[in-house]
Amino acid sequence: QVQLVESGGGLVQAGGSLRLSCAASGRTFSSYAMGWFRQAPGKEREFVARISWSRGKTYYADSVKGRFTISRDNAKNTVYLELNSLKPEDTAVYYCASTNEWTVTTTDSDYDYWGQGTQVTVSS
Repeated sequence: QVQLVESGGGLVQAGGSLRLSCAASGRTFSSYAMGWFRQAPGKEREFVARISWSRGKTYYADSVKGRFTISRDNAKNTVYLELNSLKPEDTAVYYCASTNEWTVTTTDSDYDYWGQGTQVTVSS
């Protein structure tokens, strides 16, 4: 199994920034890529960004492209999500997840392991 622990959420004003971290442990060699998802109150969980461990190839949802940046530190088995120019509509619980799918997938059912989530709240 892969254990994932997110951190870095909080309350920020619109236009502000946050950096989320996701530390992976356990059978991390079974993970091909990592993704970030988010779920706002009353809404379905949605894909945010993805990065592959080996090549660092990234993919973003259109709603965050140009504002959010996903990165990874292989030595630390940690993935980051830099959130810039935050908007109130970015308010959600943010989850990191692991997948062994080598093709780019934005479907949460393709991700095998999930963290507990970290709350991001953006005030207007």
